[in-house]
Amino acid sequence: MVNLRRPLRACFDAAERFLALAFPASWNPLLNLAALGFFFYWIVTVSGIYIYVFFDTGVTQAFASVEYMTREQWYAAGVMRSLHRYASDGLVVVMLLHLLREFSLGRYRGVRWFSWVTGIPVLLLVYVAGISGYWLVWDRLAQYVAIVSTEWLDHLPFFGQPIARNFLSPDMLDSRFFSLMIFMHIAVPLIALVGLWLHVQRITKPRINPPVGLGVGVGLSLLALAVVHPAESQGAADLAKVPGALGLDWFYLGAYPLFESLPGKATWSAAVALLIAIGAVPWLPPMKRQRPAVVDLANCNGCRRCLNDCPYNAITMQLRTDGRPFEGEATVDPDLCVSCGICAGSCPTSTPFRRLSDLVPGIDLPDRTIAAIRTDVDAEAARIAGDARIMVFGCINAEVAAGCRSDNVGVVPLNCSGQLPPSFIDYVISRDLADGVVIAGCSENSCQNRFGAAWTAARMAGERDPYLRARVPRTRIVTVWAGRLGGAMLRREIAALASRLKSMEPFKSLSPSDDEVTERRLTDA
Repeated sequence: MVNLRRPLRACFDAAERFLALAFPASWNPLLNLAALGFFFYWIVTVSGIYIYVFFDTGVTQAFASVEYMTREQWYAAGVMRSLHRYASDGLVVVMLLHLLREFSLGRYRGVRWFSWVTGIPVLLLVYVAGISGYWLVWDRLAQYVAIVSTEWLDHLPFFGQPIARNFLSPDMLDSRFFSLMIFMHIAVPLIALVGLWLHVQRITKPRINPPVGLGVGVGLSLLALAVVHPAESQGAADLAKVPGALGLDWFYLGAYPLFESLPGKATWSAAVALLIAIGAVPWLPPMKRQRPAVVDLANCNGCRRCLNDCPYNAITMQLRTDGRPFEGEATVDPDLCVSCGICAGSCPTSTPFRRLSDLVPGIDLPDRTIAAIRTDVDAEAARIAGDARIMVFGCINAEVAAGCRSDNVGVVPLNCSGQLPPSFIDYVISRDLADGVVIAGCSENSCQNRFGAAWTAARMAGERDPYLRARVPRTRIVTVWAGRLGGAMLRREIAALASRLKSMEPFKSLSPSDDEVTERRLTDA
């Protein structure tokens, strides 16, 4: 799987970087695929309600009513029909891209299997809804889709009589067919909406709306496309004739030439095998995951910061069980924890100044503890030298920090940039372990763990607990959201910081007595 993901991830990284030239990070379309999917869904829903008012379910009236919308009321119902068509295509595109991007990033394995597995039936339902919509137009393309679809379905042993018989002649088709299709076209998207609700249940604060600017831009683009190139029918269906050359919507109907030309058993076998393979991907091969976060009640006061910062709803609060005078305690669901460490970075007891007691935070990762991070900091500080010593805290998902290690640059790996408690920056600078600090993480708005970069930036800015203390000079701190392709950017930022540090006055480090006061204050917080 790694060999499949690596080139795909490289393509997405390059595409995101290219789009970043035209879009700010928060507007980058590839970083808002899920939100754009919801946006297209609502456009499809609103436009569908409008055109339903004008649609007639009669055999001959269906095509005529669609033509009326397209020709006579082109300025309203016709535009709505086009928006309905193009937003449906857009929905399929962003859903497929979202699936491929999550696969390339490895965000489908371990505890993330639920979102992957629940997303597959949603994609299938979207296809069913879209294909049933083509039947309703009842033009030559609809005739082709209906015949190929029913002939393909007839290979299943579930139907007593062949469904395709209904399309052998005009006399065998009646208005009940269109009533059934309109019911399917409405019911299936509603079922898909329930699936989407399930899809995001294990995610904290899911982004279901794109940024306003991006939404407005995409909406205006669809509107312009609907006016310049309106969706049109391909002539009335005639069951007495075989449809000739047709223009296919390749987003929805790309497999239909295969259904038509290949044996039904072969295409059904291939479809079922593909569906099973996609559904089994999270377990191929079995994943060796890091152990989930653990809570140490002796250091947990139930402050809820870890609960507020967890991106995956893995932390809940329950009544205190150890008799200590606090209202609640944090508990971790191991089936939901992705071991990102953001919770440990939010804990007020995750302070490296602790020397009077063992550095055991209220919540921590067993496989990458806060104490181990402090040990690495001390070791790197002892190694680096020069008049512009820099300590880099690098997210392992960005994969670029390790290559920056040098005689004057120390590198400490983190599971996520959000795992870093702000007190570590205070510790490094005030204890004169380095002259400056760089935090290197995933690309902006593209954190592997969703909120790691955002929470880190908010902590640095004093907008989110735990805060970086005011005494720490911000001129000695740089955050670089480099991402996997940002190695050169990170090296430039490190060099620029080193140049600035050489011109600064030395920072007055803390005395041992200051250390004890700092420890007591941070621990009491």
